[in-house]
Amino acid sequence: MSSEELKKNVEKALEEIRPFLESDGGDISLVEIEDDKLVKVQLLGACTNCTVNQMTLQSGVEMTIKKYAPQIERVINVN
Repeated sequence: MSSEELKKNVEKALEEIRPFLESDGGDISLVEIEDDKLVKVQLLGACTNCTVNQMTLQSGVEMTIKKYAPQIERVINVN
């Protein structure tokens, strides 16, 4: 998968997740993809101060991104 295809697949994954985050007053944006293995995202809105944002990131966001782009090894939140 090319880097451009990878980015498109990660964006598709974020589109799938976004409605759930928006329902709680939050959002997410793609910051960058490093070495086609590490995805950096930024949690926005209510998600920035949410006490369960690490759990959301790991169980929801990372799992969904890996479904669309299995070569991704890790997803992290950056401020």
